[in-house]
Amino acid sequence: MKRLFCSCLICLYIFTGCGWFQTKEEKTSDELAADGMEYFEEGKYKKAIESFEKLKDWYPFSKYAILAELKIADAHFFLKEFEDAIFAYEEFESLHPRNEAIPYVIYQIGRSYFKQVDTIDRDQTATRKALDTFNRLIKNYPNSEYARKAWAYQTQCQKILAGHELYVGIFYYKAKHYEAALQRFRSIISNYPDVGVHQKALVYIAECEKAIRNMELEKKKASQEGNSKRFWKFW
Repeated sequence: MKRLFCSCLICLYIFTGCGWFQTKEEKTSDELAADGMEYFEEGKYKKAIESFEKLKDWYPFSKYAILAELKIADAHFFLKEFEDAIFAYEEFESLHPRNEAIPYVIYQIGRSYFKQVDTIDRDQTATRKALDTFNRLIKNYPNSEYARKAWAYQTQCQKILAGHELYVGIFYYKAKHYEAALQRFRSIISNYPDVGVHQKALVYIAECEKAIRNMELEKKKASQEGNSKRFWKFW
């Protein structure tokens, strides 16, 4: 009797268990793709990521798998999770280097870096990475619509970097570190000649060169005076 009771419990568990698993969101790839796109269009990006992640995990060879990878990156971008977006876009580019969406992907990587750009008095690593990415897009896909869009970002990045160099150069100039300041101002002329700070850089270059010459003359004069004093002392 006891054995029969246990058998009944096992059967009940099996049948109810199967039913429970079937109702636990076991959706098809079509359904997950539709859910993900619906959440994405509604701006529910976290839910969209959840649906697309399930699609990737459950149906890695589905025709929607590539779409899921791309929309996960886009969702992170719209959530302003730019580091996660960059990682997802770069992973997509690495896995699908010949995909027709690659120009868009590179463009979005550049935008993700650009969104992290800080004021000119701060570190400009993000600006440089953004500029490098837009340059790569323009070079490799010059006829793409995203390459044309990248031109505007490229100019903005150059303006920011030139402004940063000018800011640092002026700081060194005021601190009387004229050699260091001169290097900064000259880098503007050589690297960012047409972004609006060219004339200021030229003025400061002239001032730095003048200050350096004056310092050299003062050192020479002081050296000569020192030699003269030693001579008369010896005499």
